[in-house]
Amino acid sequence: MKKLLPLLLLFASACKQKEFNADLLVKNAVVYTVDSNFTVANAFVVNGGKIMAVGKAEALEEKYTAREVVDAGGKAIYPGFIDAHAHFYNYGLGLQDVNLNNTKGWRDVLDSVNVYARRNPEGWIIGRGWDQNKWKTKQFPNKSKLDSLFPVRPVILTRIDGHALIANQAALTLAGVKPGQTIPGGEIETINGKLTGMMVDNAQDLVRHKIPAPGDQLIQSAFLDAQANCFAVGITTVDDCGLPYTMINTIAQLQHKGELKMRMYVMLSDNSDNYDYLFKRGVYKTPLLDVRAFKVYADGALGSRGACLLKPYSDQKNWRGFLLSSQKHFEDVAQKLAAKGFQMCTHAIGDSANRVMLKIYASVLKGKNDRRWRIEHAQVIAPEDIKYFGEYSIIPSVQPTHATSDMYWAGTRLGGKRLKSAYIYKQLLEQNGWLPLGTDFPVENINPVYSFYAAVERKDLKGFPNDGFQPENALTREQALRGITIWAARSNFEEKEKGSIEPGKYADFVILDQDIMKIKGAYMPRVKVLKTYINGEKVYEKK
Repeated sequence: MKKLLPLLLLFASACKQKEFNADLLVKNAVVYTVDSNFTVANAFVVNGGKIMAVGKAEALEEKYTAREVVDAGGKAIYPGFIDAHAHFYNYGLGLQDVNLNNTKGWRDVLDSVNVYARRNPEGWIIGRGWDQNKWKTKQFPNKSKLDSLFPVRPVILTRIDGHALIANQAALTLAGVKPGQTIPGGEIETINGKLTGMMVDNAQDLVRHKIPAPGDQLIQSAFLDAQANCFAVGITTVDDCGLPYTMINTIAQLQHKGELKMRMYVMLSDNSDNYDYLFKRGVYKTPLLDVRAFKVYADGALGSRGACLLKPYSDQKNWRGFLLSSQKHFEDVAQKLAAKGFQMCTHAIGDSANRVMLKIYASVLKGKNDRRWRIEHAQVIAPEDIKYFGEYSIIPSVQPTHATSDMYWAGTRLGGKRLKSAYIYKQLLEQNGWLPLGTDFPVENINPVYSFYAAVERKDLKGFPNDGFQPENALTREQALRGITIWAARSNFEEKEKGSIEPGKYADFVILDQDIMKIKGAYMPRVKVLKTYINGEKVYEKK
């Protein structure tokens, strides 16, 4: 027995568990690090939720012993996609309501509402996604059919861009809306002295405020359903543009419980309660949640003719749209945020709205700076105003699929000459040398690969037009990838912690089934996400 003891000890030592010095090794990949040199590697190591090392697999395997090894099978890996402009919570709420995307006419909308109403026999009927510009008859609808179908049950159906809705009489009665009523920054449409049910921009609030507040279970479902869809398209950080401060604690609790793993950059809405909250508290920052910005609306949308233009709409004489608040309000907000050190992010579509906001920003920023104040959309810019972005370090935050969605009718709204200074992404990029990209979902499709494709090809999903829409403003593939990763992170003051696959940054990455940096343009929209990781944890895998 004594002779066997050394042998047993030797055997026990040999069987001793390996000592791991890393959690995850990813190898056999084409890793687009999106670092400053746009380096391409074939492996990287993760430990404690962060990237530990990037390089060649042979060298990393000699130095690190990982608990888990992922062989990517030669697939391309990118930093987790960051959506620099979206409406994450509202998108999630919409998943619980009537989906009116891709409806082909008002009859199609009514059919969809009827199906929903039969399945959900009680409460308000809420829907979103219709777009009259895609219908054969391109006028706003009238509520008469809604009234006959739902004489008692209130109905609100929001246009795709969120800047107009149609309500039935039951909803209008609850809100006390009457013919001839006016509201600053909004329109209550009447024809022959009768309400049509159409409410544009600020007028929407009259009926929206009557909708019962969602309960805790509905709120949780909205966040988690939205998260699941985001992970499936490779989004690991989302900018949620315009929430009340009361939602911050809800988000933080869901994240703390480990249910909401999505990283969120939240912009609070433009109202006094939100300002009071963040001014007293200061920047709210955790690894998953960042609150330091405010979302302001200068005007409405081009599709609903709420965008504020310098000259009348080409298809509606004597109508220029409108600002949603007074110029003094915007000036006061800019002064307050500059004094308190917070970021200002302003929705501006029309060339008049953009001019107003660019001049206000310039008066406060006073030259080059690193405040990273943003103009969201920056959609129609008078040529003489483009210089403001570069001279005052103002960041245009754009959504490439807006160009390819609007191209069919934008010229009708703007006319050919003015259209040439719309959706000018390359010119805007040149102002500061970088450009964050987003989707604006649910206004557009949630998939960031579609944004990448629209930015590079300037075409719709069917490959139209053959030469691209105003192709002189297309981005390169490298620029587009930076736009949905490191530049989006930079627009959120987060480029040191995410947006690239580099040591010390969060291990947020996505594996695609094909390489968007090499695949032919027509096939880009077909690319699928195989796996999505946050903190080195797999949060999605394609079935």
